[in-house]
Amino acid sequence: MQINQPHLIDYVIIICYLVFIAVWGIVLGGKQRSIKDYFLGSDVVPWWAVCFAIVAAETSTLTFISIPGLAYLTNLNFLQLTFGYLIGRIIVAYVFLPAYYKGELSTAYAFLENRFGVKTRSFASIVFLFTRTAADGVRLFATAIPLKLMLDISYPVAIVIIAFVTLIYTYTGGVKGIIWVDVVQMLIYLGGAIIAGIFMLNIMPEGWASVVDAALLENKFKVFNLGFENGFSGFFNQPYTLLGGLIGGAFLSMASHGTDQLIVQRLLTTKNLVNSKKAIIGSGVIVIIQFAIFLIVGLMLYAYYGKLDVKSDEIFPMFIINVLPPGLTGIIIAGLFAAAMSTLAGSMSSLSSSTMLDLYIPYFGKFDSDKKQLMVSRLFTIMWATLLVGAAMFFMESSRAVVEIALSIASFTYGGLLGTFLLGIFNKKSSQEDALAGFAAGIFIMITVISLKLVAWTWFTFVGVIATLLIGSFLTSLSSRER
Repeated sequence: MQINQPHLIDYVIIICYLVFIAVWGIVLGGKQRSIKDYFLGSDVVPWWAVCFAIVAAETSTLTFISIPGLAYLTNLNFLQLTFGYLIGRIIVAYVFLPAYYKGELSTAYAFLENRFGVKTRSFASIVFLFTRTAADGVRLFATAIPLKLMLDISYPVAIVIIAFVTLIYTYTGGVKGIIWVDVVQMLIYLGGAIIAGIFMLNIMPEGWASVVDAALLENKFKVFNLGFENGFSGFFNQPYTLLGGLIGGAFLSMASHGTDQLIVQRLLTTKNLVNSKKAIIGSGVIVIIQFAIFLIVGLMLYAYYGKLDVKSDEIFPMFIINVLPPGLTGIIIAGLFAAAMSTLAGSMSSLSSSTMLDLYIPYFGKFDSDKKQLMVSRLFTIMWATLLVGAAMFFMESSRAVVEIALSIASFTYGGLLGTFLLGIFNKKSSQEDALAGFAAGIFIMITVISLKLVAWTWFTFVGVIATLLIGSFLTSLSSRER
């Protein structure tokens, strides 16, 4: 389909926005004198800013592009997952965070060292590094889609442009700068989606009635799916069922917000446990609203276009570039960049913090000066920015919706990671050997489950957790008998 080139005013808006964001992150980040300033923001960030930063980091461009595309193709079943997300965050607030605040923790995996030992911390950190690089490589590629369409450039060039701008304020502003940038960027991209929706309603003959008629005809307003239409045997092979959404969403959220350094790093920047709880639960409420907005935009796109033979991830960018008037197009694309850079900056910071605090300092940098540690941390930030670019290019040829790819990758290792954390919290007798064996076994079981396609991706984390807990607890009971 023909793609129209944006007006000069759109380019001016986008360039001004990117420059503003880079400067804003540098100024608000302040001067860092140690890695605590660089990675934890000196524990002085207000809870509401952290709340917005969490939402911005987790939803990214996948929400902006792929979720409307998913609703365009199917219906509102994906919304079931968001209810599970809120349940998972409440559990994180009252089970994980109190355990984290018992000691002075710098990363999520420091808890595992306190509970099991340094080997478990290192192993968990390495698993996080691989998972986050792959998942956020997909997200970075998703952001390159509209930039490629808009500028008529290749995907690699588009990916490098986005990564370079993000690296500027991540490198200089640290996590504090990232969080304050995220506050602005969440408002920009969410406002952009709402503006696009309002414009779409105004240009359709009967406004909202046109959306309702088109959606009802294809049963697109369907939110809840019990999943038994094809019998119980196919229940676990459907990704968007009510039980799969609540259980799968809860466990996925517990893993991503309780054990993933991308989110935990933000939670540890607040002043105390109470503020961390406010931030994590508040983000769950906002995410439900946000996903609902983007899914509704997808229904509007279906009402406007009907059925088109295009990739679902291209349908919203196509509308932004071809239909929106000059000026408004630039604002919406700036919002898309906002969604992308929030996650990408968080990934660069969390990957470098985990590398530095979980791997480098324990083994190589215990006696380094603050100045040297800060320098090495910034070098790690550059390294991970480069690796994220490489990961994004790896996924360029995929035909699947990018949101499903990213979440499937995360679920692949989240089960073993979350299971190990739960083992440490609830089974006081488990040793480091039990935890490592359970962790590794959980990952290998997930390799089998995914390879044989035994269940849908929404169940991956749950299956991995159960496998890790059962094997770890079984080994603990054997060890206890031998004693």
